[in-house]
Amino acid sequence: MRRWRVGGLRVALALGTAALVAVPGQAEAQVQAEAQAGHPASAPVAAALAQIAGASNGTVGVAMQDLDGGEVISLHGAQSFPMASTFKIALAATVLAKVDTGEWSLDRMIAVRPQDRVYSDGIFEFAPHDGVALSVHNLLELMLTRSDNTATDVLYREVGGSEAVMAWLGRHGIGDMRVDSDTRGLIFRALKVPPGDGDFVKTVLATDPHVLERDLSRTPSPDFDADPRDQATPRAMLHLLKVLAGGTALSPGSTGVLMTILGRCLTGEDRLKGLLPEGAPVAHKTGSLLGIANDVGYVTLPDGHRFAIVVFIKGDSRGAKAQDRVIAEIARTAYDHYRLNR
Repeated sequence: MRRWRVGGLRVALALGTAALVAVPGQAEAQVQAEAQAGHPASAPVAAALAQIAGASNGTVGVAMQDLDGGEVISLHGAQSFPMASTFKIALAATVLAKVDTGEWSLDRMIAVRPQDRVYSDGIFEFAPHDGVALSVHNLLELMLTRSDNTATDVLYREVGGSEAVMAWLGRHGIGDMRVDSDTRGLIFRALKVPPGDGDFVKTVLATDPHVLERDLSRTPSPDFDADPRDQATPRAMLHLLKVLAGGTALSPGSTGVLMTILGRCLTGEDRLKGLLPEGAPVAHKTGSLLGIANDVGYVTLPDGHRFAIVVFIKGDSRGAKAQDRVIAEIARTAYDHYRLNR
């Protein structure tokens, strides 16, 4: 059975309607305008990003930067995109901040309630019965490596929800990013399912019994793409990645925990990693929903330096393979640019 993912979260569902169309000429003008003046080495990569983006019939957003500094290269960098499950990085940072203050510990046990269960890889499948409790560390692992929706919603509830995550983002100067919902609320809103905490699958199927068939089409939803909730610009997500990589937003220990778990991500093998040299280290988080395909994270070059990269796609109806290829081509273009222009 095919299972739909919200940024790596697999769920048997479907969605949406018509696609948005990106015009390659407009994309090229946009990316050239966003490349900072005085950096001639960025011109080829800017042109390449525009060309690759033209393979999508949706809108492609990109932001990337060498973590040692330098210009930010972006495409539609100031436009908002649905984050899908990439929001889980901000949630993880909020959780680890509580560990740093001593309010929580990584081995703190948290119970999984029946209403926390959201269909996805992880807890929903391997622990279907009541009586489950997991440590904060294990919940983080499941949330970031498997994009486990249930683990996410347990942490979201316990940490204080949207208010807590937005407060953490605000303290670190990260704007143009909204975290409004847990994964249950996000999926229900995308599927136009009335809010509720009943059985997840039964609730969804009661609203749309044909949801599984519609899932196979990967049809985008302009209404959902236009909803400002749970969105970020590529530049805002890049800012978050840089803040976390800087090692000051969280303690060195918590920074290490986060980067290590992101480095074990099991989703999106054909996205940022897809065309990179075999064994190139990538620490990342994916997001998928409707016609949305995202991947954000860090790539390590052969000399040990890293760059941060954000690729968001919305409104694309060409399917997972085509979306993954666009992300992979962008990541390889970025890799070659930073490898050759250090």
